[in-house]
Amino acid sequence: MANTAHIGLDQVRQQLRQPRTQLKGRQASTEARVEVQNLIGLPPAEGHRRDLLIEHLHVLNDHFHGLFERHIVALAAEMRLSVVEVFEVASFYHHFEILKDGDTAPRITVRVCDSLSCSLAGSDSLLRQLQRELMGDVHVVNVPCLGRCEQAPAAQVGQQAVAFATAETVAQRVTENQTQPNALPDAIGMSAYLQGGGYQLAGQVAAGLKDHESVIQLLESSGLRGLGGAGFPAGRKWRIVRSQPAPRLMAVNIDEGEPGTFKDRTCLEADPHRFLEGVLIAASVVGCEAVYIYLRDEYHEARLLLAQALADLQANPPSALPHMELRRGAGAYICGEESAMIESIEGKRGEPRLRPPYIAEVGLFGRPTLAHNFETLYWIRELLEQGADSFASQGRHGRKGLRRFSVSGRVKQPGVKLAPAGITLRELVDDHCGGMAEGHTLYAYLPGGASGGILPARLADVPLDFDTLQPHGCFIGSAAVMVLSQHDSAREAALNVMRFFAHESCGQCTPCRVGTDKAAQLMTADIWDADTLKDLAQVMGDASICGLGQAAPNPIRCVLEYFPDEVSATA
Repeated sequence: MANTAHIGLDQVRQQLRQPRTQLKGRQASTEARVEVQNLIGLPPAEGHRRDLLIEHLHVLNDHFHGLFERHIVALAAEMRLSVVEVFEVASFYHHFEILKDGDTAPRITVRVCDSLSCSLAGSDSLLRQLQRELMGDVHVVNVPCLGRCEQAPAAQVGQQAVAFATAETVAQRVTENQTQPNALPDAIGMSAYLQGGGYQLAGQVAAGLKDHESVIQLLESSGLRGLGGAGFPAGRKWRIVRSQPAPRLMAVNIDEGEPGTFKDRTCLEADPHRFLEGVLIAASVVGCEAVYIYLRDEYHEARLLLAQALADLQANPPSALPHMELRRGAGAYICGEESAMIESIEGKRGEPRLRPPYIAEVGLFGRPTLAHNFETLYWIRELLEQGADSFASQGRHGRKGLRRFSVSGRVKQPGVKLAPAGITLRELVDDHCGGMAEGHTLYAYLPGGASGGILPARLADVPLDFDTLQPHGCFIGSAAVMVLSQHDSAREAALNVMRFFAHESCGQCTPCRVGTDKAAQLMTADIWDADTLKDLAQVMGDASICGLGQAAPNPIRCVLEYFPDEVSATA
């Protein structure tokens, strides 16, 4: 009897050691697995890469105009993941529309931007008109910033951007079924870039002809800082990551989702190889074995352009290239935060990480990672050619360097303006934007996008740069300048951006998730409850995990301080 029991126990142990033939839970149908395999391919011997989950979701979402449950289940089976794991990633990102198997996918999705610059240009009425007129299998939705604030109001029909959108132009694109990206921008191609001396510096740095330490010292002397919002000194960042043990990686952030920001798209669409040369120089100096470029999903034309530029570079490299991958965002502002971007590149929900450790030590795939904004790398070639002193000498009002300002709102000539760091708002509008738009006078401005606060016209002579705006409760961030006139309301602008933060909060921490939503509700009152809003601002600023929740209270504080008449009595 004892021997029989022993044999039975051995059989149980043997069964436990055997791998499952299929994952637990809902099983994928053969038909759904074939549909998924036809789109993402059969798995290699080692299986599908876990970090490509979001890329595979994009393929399915693009093809079927949504993510059907049967395909989520099949994708989970193909990647040997749980259905819950795939579903929680897909449901995190705004551009993935999850559908039940019996649902009908929309033929076309029309997105209308409702962020501040587009709202000033009438996007709210455009949205309502389109929702009335476009019926049937056309899905019309309002979305946060599309990164085309200088073309307000902006819209997208499928993947095709529509600048200065009207109901007629959008309806025409829908009728003609023009959902694919527009023609590629007329950018500087590989041949023209090489003729202009392109990639020579990258080749010299890779070959050791230009000393790596001297490159870092030049960056430090120039005062170049991260231009995505945080403003960390670039040279110091390179030095820190370079000191970490190999292998080291690089992650490039082109997920400029801050309302009012569009400089990275504009520069990328003009000269992608200048950016790529900056990437190669940084990778050589810091010793990065692989580079992952994270581009926001709204920039379809830029994605195709950059993919072509990468292919051209790989076909004619100036030196041995690091492994390079272009990754596609999925509509989540929070992924502009560097650790959330890294989570997304790894195929996960884009939730910011707690610090420490910092990503310079433990970043992408657990390795030391150099994270950079597009524009910072775009400057590298020019800095090395002209020298640190030339760059640093071009500031104004005691500041150093040049900045690209994304200017939108009530000005005659919105767009990306290359101007001295430290220029004032008044100088920027008068000297670079043709002045205020006809019939408008300066009333207020947002110096750093949605999170940078709001200042009144009487502070239009404050230098615009890092560290100059903090005494006034604001910051420059990514230099997204939105200009308001006497026809606008600072409290309505603050409400618009707070609704944006409430929509874009990842939900990971309570102060941000609850605080932004509650603040947006309180800000709709005729008379603001100032004490409660101040308490909310304090908690969000002190206790939120990342910069979204920490900076979200800035517009509240600014309106209470600089525009008390707008909130103390019924308008």
